[in-house]
Amino acid sequence: MAGIYIHIPFCKQACHYCDFHFSTNLSYMDDMVNVINSELVQRADYLPISQPIHTIYFGGGTPSLLSTRQLESILNTITKHYRLEISELTVETNPDDLKRDKLRDLKSLGFDRLSIGIQSFQEEILKFYNRAHNAQESIKAIGLAKEAGFEKLSIDLIYGFPSKNHEIWEKDLTIALSQDPGHISSYCLTVEPQTALGSWVEKGKFEPASDDFAATQFEMMLEKLTASGYIQYEISNFGKEGEFAVHNTNYWMGVPYLGIGPSAHSFDGRSRGANVASNHAYIRGIKSGAPIFTTEEMSTEDLVNEFIMTGLRTIWGVDLGLLIQEFQIDLLAMKSSMIDQLRSEQMIEKKDQSIVLTGKGRLLADSIASALFI
Repeated sequence: MAGIYIHIPFCKQACHYCDFHFSTNLSYMDDMVNVINSELVQRADYLPISQPIHTIYFGGGTPSLLSTRQLESILNTITKHYRLEISELTVETNPDDLKRDKLRDLKSLGFDRLSIGIQSFQEEILKFYNRAHNAQESIKAIGLAKEAGFEKLSIDLIYGFPSKNHEIWEKDLTIALSQDPGHISSYCLTVEPQTALGSWVEKGKFEPASDDFAATQFEMMLEKLTASGYIQYEISNFGKEGEFAVHNTNYWMGVPYLGIGPSAHSFDGRSRGANVASNHAYIRGIKSGAPIFTTEEMSTEDLVNEFIMTGLRTIWGVDLGLLIQEFQIDLLAMKSSMIDQLRSEQMIEKKDQSIVLTGKGRLLADSIASALFI
C-alpha cells in the first residue's frame, strides 16, 4: 500500500509560530490546483504499480480554503491516474471554514477524516498565535462536524505556552476531552527562525517556556488522555482504540508516499525527495517542464537509522527481526552495551522481537534514537 499527500500552500493569515510553506495571496488558487493536477499526471509512475493508494491526505497550508469544485478536481485526477484501495481520505481544516455547507460538501466528496487545527481553546492564546478563528468557533466546528456525520475527527493542540502555572493547559485539555474527538495530536510550541515568534525571541520581546515546563505539560497530557481512554500510539499522537490516523501512522511505519504540491516531500521506499518550496517556481516548473523535484538517495545506513528513529516514536517500536530481514542488521549484536544500558535506566523495554520506549524514554526519544543509530 502507499499514500498520496497533497500540499495546499495557502492560508488566510500567517500564524506567528508557523514555518510551513504557504502564501496568504489567494488570487491564484485556481492556477495552483491546475498545476497540482498536472503534477499528479506527470508523476503517476513514482510509486510502484504493485502498491495501490491506501490513503490520501490534503495538508498545508489550509486545504479547507479550497472550493468543493477545486477539491473534486484533484480527487478526479487521482481517481483517473492511480489504482486506489482507499481506507482513509483526510483533509486538514481550520474551525472558521467548517460551516454546514462546507462539511456537507466534504462528506459528499468522500472525506472521512477531518484534522481540525484548534491549537488552543483560550481566546488570548489564539490571538497571540494570530489564528483566524476564536474559541467558540472551535467548539462549534467540532459539533457541526459530528452533526454532518464525520466519525473520525482529529484535533491539534499546542502545549508549552509560557505562563506562571499550568492552568491554561489544564483548561485546554479539559475542554478538548469534553468534546470527545477520537484523535488528538499535540505539539510543543517551538521557536522557528523566519517566523514572527522567532523575531520576538531574537529581539527579547518573548521568552519561551523552559524545557522542564514543557515536559511537565507533556506529562500532564499523557496522564489525562490515557485516563480518558486515549492510546499514545506515537509520541505526539493519541487515539482511541480503532481511531488511529491511518495516513500519519503509515509515515512512521515507512510506507511509501507521493508528495504533490510546492514543498511536498516523497518517499519511494529507498529514496526521499522534495518539491521546490516556492509557489511561483513550482508553477513555472510544472508548466515548462523544468525540474521542481530533487532526490536524496539514501544509503543502507540512512534507511536503517530512519527505521530506528521512526519506529521508536510508536507503540510498536523497532522491529529487530524486520531489521535483519530487510537490511541484514542485527541491532542487538551491534548495540548490545547501549541497549543494556538503556534497559537498566528503564528508557526502553523489549517486547517480543521489538525495542519499545518506556514512558520515561518517550521524553528523550530523539536522543535515544541517536544512541542506537548505526
